[in-house]
Amino acid sequence: MQRCGWCGTDPLYVDYHDNEWGKEVTSDEKMFEFLVLESAQAGLSWITILRRRKNYRKAFAGFDAEKVANFTPEDVERLMLDAGIIRNRKKIESTITNAQHFLKIQDEFGSFCNYLKSFLPNGKPIINHWKTLEEIPASTEISDKISKDMKKRGFKFFGSTICYAHLQAVGYINDHLINCMCRKNL
Repeated sequence: MQRCGWCGTDPLYVDYHDNEWGKEVTSDEKMFEFLVLESAQAGLSWITILRRRKNYRKAFAGFDAEKVANFTPEDVERLMLDAGIIRNRKKIESTITNAQHFLKIQDEFGSFCNYLKSFLPNGKPIINHWKTLEEIPASTEISDKISKDMKKRGFKFFGSTICYAHLQAVGYINDHLINCMCRKNL
């Protein structure tokens, strides 16, 4: 079985590749989880975040956006002492702020998924047909537009490259290589 080469042989990475990456997310709860994790990943490797995913789930109230949006300065201090997550004050504070903006987008669009799909052609996921990892871009015009809009709305740690990675993770842009075993599941 052939997989996209980026996942290597680490069992955690392989499982993520095979069972999550590129599969369309339709629930805002899962969407918020990926938003938290992608923002935490800024400047780090994705495997670093995947290995801490359970810790992030515990630290950030099971990825409940409403609960996270109500975190206090005391919660920030508690999280700064949590060795199970990346202890970067700006990232922790931005997660709380991003949760607040996430809820505003839900109110405005009915769901965060609807918001993201409003940027996609016909509101449908984009399925690319790359042959090699080198062909896959780090960002696109769509990720530029989304990240610019999110920044205007107050989101932090969500530039175009992180946005593109997020779109890939949640299956709104499917970049499984054409020879990847996961292509047949599209």
